[in-house]
Amino acid sequence: MSHVQIYDRAMCCSTGVCGPQVDQTLPTFAADLDWLKQQGHQVQRFNLAQDPAEFAANATVQRMLSEAGVECLPLVLVDGQIVSRSDYPTRENLALWTATKLSVKTMLPTADGGCCGDSGCC
Repeated sequence: MSHVQIYDRAMCCSTGVCGPQVDQTLPTFAADLDWLKQQGHQVQRFNLAQDPAEFAANATVQRMLSEAGVECLPLVLVDGQIVSRSDYPTRENLALWTATKLSVKTMLPTADGGCCGDSGCC
């Protein structure tokens, strides 16, 4: 299993999903990280405002911050390698980088038979 580390910009909380106007990207990314954990991967997320020691302890992160500044955040590392910077990756990208299989919905819900066809369960 992979070790995924996310180094976030300074945010009000560990996920940035509080407050009156939440950027939809943040709860989506938080859900994607929960999904990644459920697949058995180790996921760590660090917030610059709350975990500055974690930023200082990682030489790769220190180098990126000295070269690109905080604009490189969020920074995503998989098994110690930078895979993404300055943007939150999609679940598809997280799956690709961690060699995790995505489940594909084989049937979309329909108005006439529901998602279960004619079984009557929905």
